[in-house]
Amino acid sequence: MLLQVKNVEVYYGQVRALKGVSLHVEEGETVALLGANGAGKTTLLRTITGLSAAKTGRVLFKDKEISNLRPNVITRMGIAMSPEGRQVVPHFSVRENLELGAYPINDKKKKSELMEHVLEEFPILRERIKQSAGTLSGGEQQILAIARALVSDPEILLLDEPSLGLAPIIVEQIFNILADIKKQGKTILIVEQNANTTLKFSDRAYILETGTITTEGKAADLRNDDEVRSKYLGG
Repeated sequence: MLLQVKNVEVYYGQVRALKGVSLHVEEGETVALLGANGAGKTTLLRTITGLSAAKTGRVLFKDKEISNLRPNVITRMGIAMSPEGRQVVPHFSVRENLELGAYPINDKKKKSELMEHVLEEFPILRERIKQSAGTLSGGEQQILAIARALVSDPEILLLDEPSLGLAPIIVEQIFNILADIKKQGKTILIVEQNANTTLKFSDRAYILETGTITTEGKAADLRNDDEVRSKYLGG
């Protein structure tokens, strides 16, 4: 098992944001985490990456507990996240943003090879390599955020709302990019509100409601589930 979340509870003050959440991701899988705003999806990703602390429960990566490790240590172990809202550094160039993502790689040759690989994968970034990230379009910033996560060659890629705030045609482009990443065998855990497209793209899915996993199963089965269709797929 590549990633396991076991009975995790997270509090913000007196508010219990996650209520005994458990999930797992196998190597090579794409797993979706769906739910409404405020359900706790981002909190769960932040807990996996060490940005939020679990009060109880465990997070294991390759059977090693990572619950109490610092975020930079977790990143070096092979977990990278493209955060909600992209969070590129606007006054840094595209290259400088990518170099931030590559910081866990100590080998200069490998770092250079990984940088070249993402620029081959995302030619628009090569075209914009010296441009300030803040001057990119929303779609280009999202591509940069994904590439910045990939440049560390993670074993699992966490994606937090990659389609947020983007026009439908750009959303389609982003999911085409993610489909290519999936074909290359990368393990993905994706948080999304665009449920229909995400379920088409994923192998399995969990639905989180007010801090609790209420439904899980194969993505294809959830797409055909009447309750899921009614709540998340527009009937």
